[in-house]
Amino acid sequence: MIEVERTLTLDHPLPDVVVYLADFAHTEEWDPGTVSCRPTRAGAPVAKGSEWDNVSEFRGRRTELRYRLVRREERRLTFVGRNRTATSTDDMSFEAADDGGTRMTYRARIEFHGLARLATPFLRKEFERLGDAVVRQLPGAVDRHFEAGARPAG
Repeated sequence: MIEVERTLTLDHPLPDVVVYLADFAHTEEWDPGTVSCRPTRAGAPVAKGSEWDNVSEFRGRRTELRYRLVRREERRLTFVGRNRTATSTDDMSFEAADDGGTRMTYRARIEFHGLARLATPFLRKEFERLGDAVVRQLPGAVDRHFEAGARPAG
């Protein structure tokens, strides 16, 4: 299993950040590996149990995972994606920052199944680089989302 954890601060209030990140389709905007991410039920409200079909590219290969929102709380979101070769968990926890922004801890865990498990030690550095890229891209994606006129939560 590979685990990556990063902490970052976003310049938007906690409720707004949680609403934005709860819609996993937004991973196209902030996750460098995501090629596409579509809800399985277009137009349905985002709630615990919502699912998305995600296509990611990693080391030149595309893979598809079905992600499900398994935890949606005021200060925490957890998504679990699965396919035949891997289970991926994206866990996000939030706390209000003193300046009105949001401090976020992002934990990504991937567990490979079957023969793919043998590649785990060789892929750790690649996933660390992806974690660094998320920290670089996520703040700008959140900023652009709200600059484009998205309505704040509440």
